[in-house]
Amino acid sequence: FLVRFASPSALCIRETLYVVHLEKASRENYSFHTIAAVLPFEFVVIGRPVPHGNRDKVELRRWRKVVREAAIAAWPAKAPVGGLIQVTITHYYDSKNLEYGTLPDSDAIVKPVSDALNGIVYVDDYQISDFVNRRRDVNSSFRVKGMSPALAKGFCSGQEFLHLQIVEQPDPEVLE
Repeated sequence: FLVRFASPSALCIRETLYVVHLEKASRENYSFHTIAAVLPFEFVVIGRPVPHGNRDKVELRRWRKVVREAAIAAWPAKAPVGGLIQVTITHYYDSKNLEYGTLPDSDAIVKPVSDALNGIVYVDDYQISDFVNRRRDVNSSFRVKGMSPALAKGFCSGQEFLHLQIVEQPDPEVLE
């Protein structure tokens, strides 16, 4: 089977992403330990996202920390995945508590979130081959089949939230 090294601490084995921890047994001898197949993976981050380019750098650092902590709490593995992935972010905003002009641009919330997940969910955000970014009013009506516990947590919070889904890269030969 095909093995591609994305970094010294993680690797991708054909069609299944495995998180791998690399231990150096000696200078010449490395051993690999498969921790778990962890994708697909999803979690929520409660609160209004702080956009990239925000003038308040302290607030932007605080937001990245909130995202990192939510990811760490939900991430089931000890090391990041090493293969190409797709990330979907859905921002559920609260239109009832929204002042005109205060809703962050959808594209501006991506960078702080993707940077915050570096080293936790994936080695580096260069691994993101596909990105889906959505915005939905949390006060809208939705038809949901098989709601995940993560998404239910977001809706039950009664606040704005981000729902993040990380999956293997879709087949690059299929254009949709």
